[in-house]
Amino acid sequence: MRRTRREFMRNGVAAAAVASLPAFPGTAGAPATRPPNFIVILTDDQGYQDVGCFGAPDMATPHLDRMAAEGIKFTDFYAAAPVCTPSRVALLTGRYPLRAGLSRVLGPGDRIGLDAQEITLAELLKQRGYATMCIGKWHLGHLPPFLPTRHGFDRYFGIPYSNDMPTEAPDGRAGVPLMRDEQIIEHPVEQTTLTQRYTQEAVRFIREAKDRPFFLYLPHTMPHVPLHVSPAFASRSPRGLYGDVIEELDWSVGQILAALREQGVDEHTCVVFTSDNGPWLGKKEHGGSALPLRAGKFSTCEGGMRVPGIIRWPGRIPAGRVCSEVATAMDLLPTFVRQAGNTLPADRVVDGKDISPLLFGQAGATSPHEALYYFNRATLEAVRVGAWKFHRALPADERRKEPRAAALYNLQDDIGESANVLAEHPEVGRRLETLCLRFEESLKADLAARQRTGDGK
Repeated sequence: MRRTRREFMRNGVAAAAVASLPAFPGTAGAPATRPPNFIVILTDDQGYQDVGCFGAPDMATPHLDRMAAEGIKFTDFYAAAPVCTPSRVALLTGRYPLRAGLSRVLGPGDRIGLDAQEITLAELLKQRGYATMCIGKWHLGHLPPFLPTRHGFDRYFGIPYSNDMPTEAPDGRAGVPLMRDEQIIEHPVEQTTLTQRYTQEAVRFIREAKDRPFFLYLPHTMPHVPLHVSPAFASRSPRGLYGDVIEELDWSVGQILAALREQGVDEHTCVVFTSDNGPWLGKKEHGGSALPLRAGKFSTCEGGMRVPGIIRWPGRIPAGRVCSEVATAMDLLPTFVRQAGNTLPADRVVDGKDISPLLFGQAGATSPHEALYYFNRATLEAVRVGAWKFHRALPADERRKEPRAAALYNLQDDIGESANVLAEHPEVGRRLETLCLRFEESLKADLAARQRTGDGK
């Protein structure tokens, strides 16, 4: 029997009562202690190559490079969608965007948002007594029922959607609003100081919450266009304005890591850095780079969904590791929930997997994903199994002027998806197409069941 989100959260009160208990799952031999802290730093439209340790040739990211050197760098880390809204709903729910009810980008004119029946990572952690805060771009609905404070976050500071979606301010100017909790406090927002103000809020939250377990979700506004940078970082990078923005984001990471050390919680905090999708290549000098991957934002080619992935947890994650196993932003929810000593809701499918064995360097650990599915809006366009990546045949539509033929790539040999080997391996193509068909059928059945129980409003 399926339970409503309200029933699940009510039952979670009992779980919250044991939040102070010392035991929680972790690595073998780890001392019993309070649940760990979690920080997720999510940038907007930052490409695979837009970090020094991922090959950036003309941008300095010393703090991110150090973070990777002190933790683990994932070479095959994926967003769940090639655009903003669906990628974010997948991260926070651990579910493919279509299953979670938001498969397209929302704008200021939309009256929908994150469904009340979805259970977020913030809500699951609050059941274990966590302090929670969201700082940055939300983009899962701007009306009150959809805001972070209605979905598990104690506090919110940021903009409700992308910075290129202006609305009319009370004084007649056009711009994006800045919110604190559920109130607009600045409209239009001064975007040149956003990265710095987000960072200040994050450091303040760490300082105030240091004596209890906390979860900080920091989805930066940048480097989504229009690009803005503070005077302190203007004209510093040989990459131009885009490089300036990336270097200020790197500075922000450094400030957060320094705050953890200063507050004595560094070794008790897992920090994740990643991007919501690939770079907006059409913006040219104001867009990033996904090289050596193919394409970028809006595409289910690797450049649209494979993103930088760095995770640091001193004393828990062995330093200096590089992992080439497939992992996704959806995996953060089940991994964090397990480490916090909670359990996943049993009344729904959670597509993310616990990647603790990969993080902690367990011998022989491999990706928990038998297959990774690439959705663009409501369309399942591709699938990856091991090294094989299969692009399905697709008809022409409003986004594709020409139909797309099926294609097969071996990503181990051809990371740039340049050599279609379907003719040489037709049986692999048939097998992966069958996987797609089966997943589509299971997804349809799940969505139909959700609608019958009133969960899919």
